[in-house]
Amino acid sequence: MATPGVRGPSILARMRGHLAGVRGRLAGIFDYLIGRNTLIGIATLMLLSISCYATWSGLHDFIIGISSTSEHHLPGVAINSDAFVIGIVVALTFLMWLCLRETFGAQRRLRERLITFPLYLFLALWSIGFGYGFWWSLIAGNEATRMSLSGLQEDARDAGSAIAARLQAVRAQLDNVVSWSDSQMARENASGGTCGVPSGAGRGPLYNARLGVRDSIASLRDGITKSWLGPVQTDLDQLSKSIDLSETGTFEERQARFEARAADIRANAISIAARSNELGVATAGDMRALAAAVSIQPNQPGFSCYDPTLAQRLRQAAEQAAEKAEPQLRPANFSEGPAGVANAVRTLWTNVGAYTKSVARYVASGGKEDLHRTASGEPITGRDVIALLATIGVDLGILAMALLNPPATAPIRRDALAANDALLNMPSAAVVEHLTRAIQTAIARAGEDADFEWVRRHFIHHDGASYFVIPNLYHAGSDKKEELAALAMNQLAGVFADLKLVRALKPSEYKWLGKEEQRNSYSNLAPFRQQWNKEHPDRLAPEDKAQTRARGDKIKPLRNHGVLSKAQRALEIAGWSPQAQQDAEIYRLVDTGSLTPLLMVLNDAKANGTERLSEGARANGSTPNGVRAPASIRST
Repeated sequence: MATPGVRGPSILARMRGHLAGVRGRLAGIFDYLIGRNTLIGIATLMLLSISCYATWSGLHDFIIGISSTSEHHLPGVAINSDAFVIGIVVALTFLMWLCLRETFGAQRRLRERLITFPLYLFLALWSIGFGYGFWWSLIAGNEATRMSLSGLQEDARDAGSAIAARLQAVRAQLDNVVSWSDSQMARENASGGTCGVPSGAGRGPLYNARLGVRDSIASLRDGITKSWLGPVQTDLDQLSKSIDLSETGTFEERQARFEARAADIRANAISIAARSNELGVATAGDMRALAAAVSIQPNQPGFSCYDPTLAQRLRQAAEQAAEKAEPQLRPANFSEGPAGVANAVRTLWTNVGAYTKSVARYVASGGKEDLHRTASGEPITGRDVIALLATIGVDLGILAMALLNPPATAPIRRDALAANDALLNMPSAAVVEHLTRAIQTAIARAGEDADFEWVRRHFIHHDGASYFVIPNLYHAGSDKKEELAALAMNQLAGVFADLKLVRALKPSEYKWLGKEEQRNSYSNLAPFRQQWNKEHPDRLAPEDKAQTRARGDKIKPLRNHGVLSKAQRALEIAGWSPQAQQDAEIYRLVDTGSLTPLLMVLNDAKANGTERLSEGARANGSTPNGVRAPASIRST
């Protein structure tokens, strides 16, 4: 009901307020959907998708490139290996992202970070290694193919040019030999005496010998020109022609054309070297034969004209002609498709250090190509570095997104005692009830001073095992009350044995426990304190020095107290007489985890207020709820 004289808001104002509220809610929804965290999540998802696809593509092409067939099936599994590779890449990429989040998440332990961060680094290297193949095939594949074939052609051309230069040098030496022969032949014609023996001028036998040697050397020179230099130059002209590889057809057809062209270039280079070596050996043999002929001294068989200078020059020309040519040709790799990716990934993994230095220098120089070379001598080009930067950039983007938006909540920690609790043999409800009734009946028969706390004093623990200690019924005291208590505990031990909770110790175990009682105590502090006082007398307080002088060497070793000593002490604590303490029966709990359930039964009984029994229960041997005790511990 409106207040008289006061006008309420108009309909238009109420509509404006309603629209403002709607706009606020829509803005909140929009910010929730397109907020910072959502945008970072979308960016992370896109980067993970790119990394996953690049890694899969590189790994897929690598597998195909190094194998002989394109279809692969897992042995014994009816799925294609491509699907298996996709599953592996997706799983490992997800694991990489998960390790990254756990490394930078809030409230993670140092031990967890030391586990997840190295695993992330390993998976990131794996992703970069195979992702590089994908980016390399997009950026540098075609260029690398042309450069590889051009490099092979350049090596072949250089090898042929080196062979031609060697042939020109041999020909030059033969020209010098021919000139020397011509000069000596003219001298023999003019004055004689050029063949190591006195002779007159004119064209006699020695002149004719000189003429024959000159003609043979000239024939060798002309043979080199016709048989060597001409064909080699023709082959060099063929190798100098530019390479034109058609880019039409499938990867397999282009690879076949590439391999055929590379094989033709390699064959031409090897053929040039082989012909050169063959003709060089033959020509060297002829020159050595001429050198041997002009090396025969006068008055020796076979003498025609003795000229040691000519022989030396002929031998030098023969040695140069006989040198074998071995062309050094780099391998030519088809770098397109799976084969190229396989070569690129293999080269990256075998030259990680060189690629890392190239990336660092490329970035430091602002994009200038400061190139390195791989172990095999191949250059690392700018395209190679760009492809590597592309795959590293994707993984760096994933790292940046994880740093910007790490998990803000702590992981759910499981209970530290859950594993130990699972190892405990917790008794069932029926067993607990049976144990409770048995203990209550034993308490009822033991006397009015007995309770659950008194029963608990008969359990001890030593060296990883638990024991139930009772006095030997035969050596119980003459007191009627103690006799009944000893009988009740004996019957309780029988119930525990029937339930397979305890077992009596064997004589051999008693002997071993007796030997344990005979050795010195390792935990006695007195010998260690005495030894320290002797070694550091200047660091003792005055009162300690007085005590040390008064005590002298009276400190004696302390005997070890094992199970037997502890059993006697437990009976003493439980209030048994000295006679009963001297002869204890010791039962070992069968399971090392059985003490905890037994103590839990005793604790639960005390918490429930049943540690004391009524007089009526003590009189008839029943439990407080009226249930009769088991027959094994009822009096007969």
